[in-house]
Amino acid sequence: MELFYFVVFGALGAVVAALELSKSSKDRINTSSAFNSFKNNYLVVYSLMMAGDWLQGPYVYYLYSTYGFGKGEIGQLFIAGFGSSMLFGTIVGSLADKQGRRRACITYCITYILSCITKHSPQYKILMVGRVLGGIATSLLFSAFESWLVAEHNKRGFEQQWLSLTFSKAIFLGNGLVAILAGLFGNVLVDSLSLGPVAPFDAAAIFLAIGMAIILSSWTENFGDPSENKDLLTQFRGAAVAIASDEKIALLGAIQSLFEGSMYTFVFLWTPALSPNDEEIPHGFIFATFMLASMLGSSLASRLMARSSPRVESYMQIVFVISSASLMLPIITNFLVAPSKVKGGSISLAGCLQLLGFCTFEACVGIFWPSIMKMRSQYIPEEARSTIMNFFRIPLNIFVCIVLYNVDAFPITVMFGMCSIFLLVASILQRRLMAISDKPKMENWTAMKERDPEAEALND
Repeated sequence: MELFYFVVFGALGAVVAALELSKSSKDRINTSSAFNSFKNNYLVVYSLMMAGDWLQGPYVYYLYSTYGFGKGEIGQLFIAGFGSSMLFGTIVGSLADKQGRRRACITYCITYILSCITKHSPQYKILMVGRVLGGIATSLLFSAFESWLVAEHNKRGFEQQWLSLTFSKAIFLGNGLVAILAGLFGNVLVDSLSLGPVAPFDAAAIFLAIGMAIILSSWTENFGDPSENKDLLTQFRGAAVAIASDEKIALLGAIQSLFEGSMYTFVFLWTPALSPNDEEIPHGFIFATFMLASMLGSSLASRLMARSSPRVESYMQIVFVISSASLMLPIITNFLVAPSKVKGGSISLAGCLQLLGFCTFEACVGIFWPSIMKMRSQYIPEEARSTIMNFFRIPLNIFVCIVLYNVDAFPITVMFGMCSIFLLVASILQRRLMAISDKPKMENWTAMKERDPEAEALND
């Protein structure tokens, strides 16, 4: 493996270690022992859930190909997963609000374990069922656990600021460290132990079962709106009205869809972008490097959210602009660096530059997750949290399905340009969100001045 990859990985690792070790009292939040116990319990469960998810990711396409399916059939399987998440996501989100978030988390474990079991069959129909189950599970993973956490946090009377600590740690561990370890563990199972491409799915099922056992033994139930008079249609209508009537919620949903749509598109594009002439690149090591960059971002986010200034709504504008610029690199290098026509070989100069840009984008992803969780906890009403969060995923899944269906129809540079534009739009919407979130404060200050003329002089 080339020295370049080790240098990038080592530099990122050193920066992450330096950030974590150099945290001062300003970067830390003083909490209670009861909260620490609650937080650690959630982090263990969340890490196990993410381990079950990360173990599968690198081997889904490879497993399908070993069963003899072509690119078109595999694409249909992937579209089925995202389509399932889109069609059933809102339903399971509403059921989580009504029937209980703990119950929804257990359902996630059972559904994903069943999806893993289907990977043992080479039959296309059974694999399709597995993709549908996986899509449902994904919707629950990205809504039920966060909804349970926020509701339980508030029910136990913990300070609101402490939520940001749990969010940042969850992303640092679950989307960073666990992702790296899962990739390495999967590589050991498949390559070192020669257990075959289905082995990571069996390991994922074991981690999910362990997590489910912890949930069953230590989590209490909480609900969004336990009213027995509200059916699913009424819940859908209530969530839609909440989004339509509150500009902050609508903006948050648009921002999330634009960023995550770009992120999932990047997942499909980074491999051909770095190896346009079939260059030999270490996919697993590059994936681990991206996850390390994501850890760097979540470490930065924990510092930012531990302080009262700058606010999340403020610094995320800059994050979106930086992420937009990083995805412009494939277009810029296409014009500035002469493309190589030699097949195979090592990564090109353009590929090295793009890899650095992609690591920057992954760092932005690491900042995005805990930050968007923080904003969702502030703006989304508790009674329909899971339902609204899955509403946000509808345009995201539509977008990803369209991209998957037309992935060969446009040049890579066009796809990256589209993602870059989306991220710029997200920055503009984030600026608007900050402006309207500041309005109540300004209105309250104006009202106070009207009641107390001395307040203005005091402010001066």
